[in-house]
Formats: sequence, structure tokens, C-alpha cells
Amino acid sequence: MSNEALKMRGHVHGTKDARRVAIGSGVGAVIETYDFIGFGTAAALYFGTAFFPGSDPVTGTLAAFATLGVGFAARPIGGIIGGHLGDKLGRKPVLVSSLILMGIATFVIGLLPTYSQVGLLAPALLVFVRIVQGLAFGAEWGGAILMSYEHAPWKSKGKYTGMVQAGFPVGLLLANLVFLSSAQLGGELAWRIPFLASIVLVMVGLIIRSKVPESPVFDEVKDSGTIVKSPIVEVLKTDWRNIVRGIGLRIAETAGYAVSITYMISYLNTQHLADKTQTLVALCIASAIGIFATQAWAALTDRIGRRPLYVWSCAFALLFAIPMFLLVNTGMFVFIIATLVISYAVCQNSLAGAQGAWFPELFRANTRSSGASLAYQISATVSGFTPFITTLLFVSFGWMGPALLFALYAAIGLWAAITTKETWGKRERELADEAAKSIPNMVNA
Repeated sequence: MSNEALKMRGHVHGTKDARRVAIGSGVGAVIETYDFIGFGTAAALYFGTAFFPGSDPVTGTLAAFATLGVGFAARPIGGIIGGHLGDKLGRKPVLVSSLILMGIATFVIGLLPTYSQVGLLAPALLVFVRIVQGLAFGAEWGGAILMSYEHAPWKSKGKYTGMVQAGFPVGLLLANLVFLSSAQLGGELAWRIPFLASIVLVMVGLIIRSKVPESPVFDEVKDSGTIVKSPIVEVLKTDWRNIVRGIGLRIAETAGYAVSITYMISYLNTQHLADKTQTLVALCIASAIGIFATQAWAALTDRIGRRPLYVWSCAFALLFAIPMFLLVNTGMFVFIIATLVISYAVCQNSLAGAQGAWFPELFRANTRSSGASLAYQISATVSGFTPFITTLLFVSFGWMGPALLFALYAAIGLWAAITTKETWGKRERELADEAAKSIPNMVNA
């Protein structure tokens, strides 16, 4: 049992590069999240009028959210490509190439002409670049999380992968701070500057990622000759049930985020519950807290297991669905801040924190990149079009429609958590303690 765990999880004490790899992977996650999620903020606040003008603001918002969804729809394809290459060529090449692709696409968004300048060509170009963003972001996560996971000590897999997952709220915070600052400029600069500024982050990220060593687990798989010819086909044949469960786990987190954050900032603006500045300030506060919350939740899974945290978090989100809208509907800024903080730092960050270690542990080492990436990214299609669906639900049913959709996503996550095996339960933690005592710690020797 312990030998199998060693084969699947790397060295029991981790590698000497574990922290550096986690930080490097986290920095990349920051940059790609800044690029990808920043689009969501721009879609909610600016793109409706810049690329889809019309007399009805709801129509413009729907079109902007549909474009947002296209990027999410492309993520599974990016996940398939990145997962396949990660299992065949290694985790590191995928990390570097996805960052380059995302950086170029995001910078180009800042240069795109608007509808008033070139007509229908403007939204067409926006959709194309968004697809490229989706492909890059889809390839990103699997490589980043597996590099951190496979370098980390057994007893701290959650802690180290939590550093990567915390990169997402950092990226969200940076994006919204830039949008908050650029909003004072007015006009097109308000949304162009954040995209153009991303090129600086990309250059820094490339320097850091180029120095990150390859995963020791992938090197072990390569040296043993167990690299499979078609990882995607293999994992679909042998582990499709875990992929389905992983999709359910992710829907609660990523689609729930699409309701409680992406749609919510549009809802606050269109219903005149908060202006753009107040909305961005509230989101920045939630993001800042989310950085530390994600790491704390992830480290907690090393002590109690992955599944218990997921079960309780999904159950809480299910109960919070209706109060979430009741609180923001008061129009009181303090309640709006509290709602976004709870929605993000509790309902979303706790699930993201658990996923970093749980998803890799569900799959074998030679198909891990493909399996984890598929489970993680297929759900993105649902979350990508959720703001569009949520807007339609609001038109038909008022705020209760979005609230019930959020509850549905939480219920799906709860079902998935209950039916997915625990990979770091009491017995696994005991085995890790035994292995740590019996195997010399060459890292710190």
C-alpha cells in the first residue's frame, strides 16, 4: 500500500524544489487568472456597450456574457491538449506554452477595435481571441497543479497545491485593482489598460516558470517506460467515473462562482444596488481575503481529508443561496461586501482549496494530467454560460431564478462529494506517518 502511494505521489518527504515549484506554479496561475477572469469583469461592466451596442442594455449584457462563455467552452479542448501533452512530454512544457499563448491573446484584446469603429468585425475578433484564451487557460491548470502536487511531501499535498490555487484570487484581486484604477480614466481606456498591462506580468511569469524543474513523478513514469500511447483514451476507458464525479465537484465551485461573483457584479450594477466603483471595491476585498482563505482551506484538508471539507462547504452553499440575494437586495454596502466575501472566501475558495490535492489523487500517475484536466475543464463549459443563463432566469423569475440555480450547483457538488472516494482519510494519513519515519529524509539531510 505504501509502495503504491510512493509511486503515485512522489517522494514521501517531497523534493528540495517543492516550495519553489509551488510558488512558480502559483505565479503562473496569478497571471493566467488575471488575463482570463479579467475578461469577466470587462464583460459585466464594459463589453456590452463597446462590442454589442443596442437600445436594450439587457441584450448587450447577454451578448457579452455569451462571448465570456465561449472562452469557457474552449477550455475542455485546451484541457485535452494540455493533459495529453502533460502525460506524454511532461508538465513543464505545457506550463510555459500556455502562459505565452494566454499572454498574447490578452494583450491583443486591449488593441481590438470596437463596434463603432469596424462594425460586426469587432465582436467576431473578440470571440476569436476569447477562444484562444480558453484554450490556453484549459491547458494551464493541469500542469501547474500537478507540478506542485508531485514535488510536495505526502503530508503537505494540500498545503503546497493550495499555493497554486491561491494564485487565482491573487489574479482576481490584481485584475480588479487595475480595473478599479483604470475606471477613473473613463472611455475605452477604462477597459483597454488592464488588458495591455498584462504583458508585464506575462514576462515576469515566463522568467519564473523557465527555472522550474520537471515533475519527479513524470520523470519516474518516463524512466519506467509506462507512458501510455493515448492518455486521454486510456483515462476515459479506465477512470471515466472519476471524471464524471470530478465534473460534479467542479460545477459547485466554478459554476457557483459564475452566479455569486461574475453574474452578481452585473446584477449589482444593473439593479442600481451599487455603482461600478463600489462593486469593484467589494470584489477586491473578497479577493484579498480569498488569498489566505484558499491556502487555509487547502492546508485543512491535510488534517481532516479532502471529502469532509467539500461536503460541509457544499451544504453551506446550498443553504446560503437565497440569503445571498436577500442581503445584496438591501442595497447596503456593508451587506454587499459581506455577501461577496462569504460567496468567494467560503463557498468558492474552500472547494478550490480541496481540489488541488484531491483531483490528482483520483488518477494514476501516467494518466493523471489527462484525467485531472478533463474533470476540471469540462465543467468550465457549464460555468462559462452560467452568467448568460442566469441573466435569462432573472428576466423570467427575478432574483429567485439565479438563487435557485446557485442552490442546484451546490446540490450537484454535494452529491459528487458524497459519492467520490476519500483519498486522504485516516488510514492514508497513518501510512504517511509510518513511511515518513521509515524512509530517510534526503531533502533536508
